Amino acid sequence: MSQSHPRISKAVIPAAGLGTRFLPATKATPKEMLPVVDKPAIQYVVEEAVSAGLDDVLMVTGRNKRPLEDHFDRNYELESALQKKGDAGRLAKVQESSDLATMHYVRQGDPKGLGHAVLCAAPHVGDEPFAVLLGDDLIDPRDPLLQRMIDVQQEYGGSVIALMEVAPEQIHLYGSAAVETTTDADVVKVSGLVEKPAVEDAPSHYAVIGRYVLDPAVFGILRRTEPGRGGEIQLTDALQQLAADEKIGGPVHGVVFKGRRYDTGDRGDYLRAIVRLACEREDLGPDFRTWLQRYVTEEMQQR
Repeated sequence: MSQSHPRISKAVIPAAGLGTRFLPATKATPKEMLPVVDKPAIQYVVEEAVSAGLDDVLMVTGRNKRPLEDHFDRNYELESALQKKGDAGRLAKVQESSDLATMHYVRQGDPKGLGHAVLCAAPHVGDEPFAVLLGDDLIDPRDPLLQRMIDVQQEYGGSVIALMEVAPEQIHLYGSAAVETTTDADVVKVSGLVEKPAVEDAPSHYAVIGRYVLDPAVFGILRRTEPGRGGEIQLTDALQQLAADEKIGGPVHGVVFKGRRYDTGDRGDYLRAIVRLACEREDLGPDFRTWLQRYVTEEMQQR
């Protein structure tokens, strides 16, 4: 593995979205703070970055996102109350989120799309490659996707995106990548990208999911990128330019992910993610699985 490429140390988490699909729950609560079992979705994402060795985390936020900052800050009153009760278990859980990483925050201001949110990170990131993690995609920690992407970037340089093969009728929900095989079974070279294409226009069934390792050259492209689909500055459009011309910032590769991914951006998938994770918990799983099986086989049949 080549060591000629700078080591990645920073992660960027765009978290400025309005969460309109979860209204009215997100009217006053950021969608990233919605609980997945007993932790907010955003904490799973930060934990993933830290597990991959990225403990310098910049969160790109917007209005009404202050609870995100509060969650990763100390809560001395709560900690003191738990200490007085002798509740060491809950105290450790409260302190865990504030000790995870060195957290930084910047406001996006105008909601101009994912590409603009990533561009807001430029002053913090500088000239280093960096990771971008979207909060809607939770990756099971038993499937270390981000670490694999970092390793691929260290070997090939340039940028690396996460890809997952989806059914043809679902590709319009994602960015779609044109790919070429490499000597690594789970790595492809990306030659082109299309944001949310119609089925007949998709170059493949490989969908871009919410993990990226990006060369800093992407910032220069994003500054020149005009609003695209939905009137927003699309990160996919900038990556298309990187894939088309390696001289700008190196090649673009994709890691084909076949592991466990929980999509919390959709209400139905959000509920399924909670059920899956709860079933697999040692402290909750046995009783919950028993209840779930009884509910499905007995109570649902009576309706």
